[in-house]
Amino acid sequence: MKKIALHWQILIALILAIAYGIVFNTDYKVREISIKRLIYQNVDQQVVSQYAQLKGQSFESKAAFKEALSNQINVAYGEYENILVKEAYFNPPIRYVSWLGDVFIRALKMLIIPLVLSSLISGVSNLGGSENLGRLGIKTLSYYVLTSTFAIVTGLFFVNIIKPGVGADKSAEQLVEGLAKSSDTIGDTLINIVPTNIFEALSNGNMLSIIFFALIFGVFITKAQAKAKTIFTDFFNALFDIMMKITMWVIRFTPIGVFGIVAKVISDQDDLIGLAARMGLYMLTVLLALSVHAFITLPLLTKFIGKASPLKHFRAVTTPLLTAFSTSSSGATLPLTMTAVEKNDGVSNKITSFTLPLGATVNMDGTALYELVAAMFIAQAYGIDLSLGQQFIMVLTALLASIGAAAIPMAGMVMITVVLTVAGLPLEGIGLILAVDRILDMFRTSVNVWSDTCGAVIIAKSEGETLKV
Repeated sequence: MKKIALHWQILIALILAIAYGIVFNTDYKVREISIKRLIYQNVDQQVVSQYAQLKGQSFESKAAFKEALSNQINVAYGEYENILVKEAYFNPPIRYVSWLGDVFIRALKMLIIPLVLSSLISGVSNLGGSENLGRLGIKTLSYYVLTSTFAIVTGLFFVNIIKPGVGADKSAEQLVEGLAKSSDTIGDTLINIVPTNIFEALSNGNMLSIIFFALIFGVFITKAQAKAKTIFTDFFNALFDIMMKITMWVIRFTPIGVFGIVAKVISDQDDLIGLAARMGLYMLTVLLALSVHAFITLPLLTKFIGKASPLKHFRAVTTPLLTAFSTSSSGATLPLTMTAVEKNDGVSNKITSFTLPLGATVNMDGTALYELVAAMFIAQAYGIDLSLGQQFIMVLTALLASIGAAAIPMAGMVMITVVLTVAGLPLEGIGLILAVDRILDMFRTSVNVWSDTCGAVIIAKSEGETLKV
């Protein structure tokens, strides 16, 4: 019996997960165990007492439960709101499967740092010198800046034509706490590329710092004495080979992981139809702009600059694209992306090990596009007219902010505060788009990964490599 291809397995899991999530929608209930957990967490006694009066009631959405909380609790409880909602979360059928997604994501995250470190050091040491690294680095960064700029301009075009924010329903605004505090400035991001402690950077998963150290380490391996050069080159080549074998093993469980992740995401959405009705024009603008960039701009670059077949390349990277869509994390998808580009496209290890880890961290076409569209939507919703000069500054800011965005779910939501601040737009406007951010995050992450893979193919072709696409 012929085995079903992995990308078809993932697609089937995705469809089943959506159906499962729709059938088993999340409820919110105050139960005895919820009250006990709040006491253990030292929640204000008066808040717990008034919270307990909702015991036995069931709410079909998070919004309905929050409204009930605000009516029931007559003291300030804002600092406890997330805890109260979390403890009332009630969806046994989802809990039975969501752990599969949690374990899968943990397994992928386990691989990221050793894979990136070994692949970068191995790749750079095999390049043969800093001259080759410099040439490859210029090509890679030029591609990232070019495609991100194309993406932002595409988003700017559609948001000005469609104007989704004009007349938007601001009653759906949600409270957003802590975003302004959590975003570093662009200057901080650039300075923090150089780690003060590489072990701390490894422990905290600071990818830009890890990449910087790996590049420096790889370059100086090529300058070491013959014996040391051979030992370290062989060591990191062997380490990378082992990490790839572990990755191939983890990849087998992708359909199961995808099912667990997507089922929970869908089940937790409040009133999908109503959400689409309220935010439909905004979502359409984002998806239309992302589609033009993904299906027109990037394939044209791949075809005419990379001299490769976009369709064959798309088939080669279907698995990481579906995984990126499901997990909303280009970082977690990185092990699968590297495997697909190297095994299916035929791109050499020296190219994949340099371009893809760097791309997963700094090349965020979908995120850059989204940040600009979201900022313009907020401006339109609040009736703020932005001049061409202000929009140009927003384009530059979105480009830089996308570089600083982490390769994790909803990172763009954090970095958008930078764009809003520069444009003088109200940060509370983020609450307007919060309800649909998780859904759109799936699409923009797929575009991020698609751009990374197209870049690897284009750069490999420019280096004279013969590929399978």
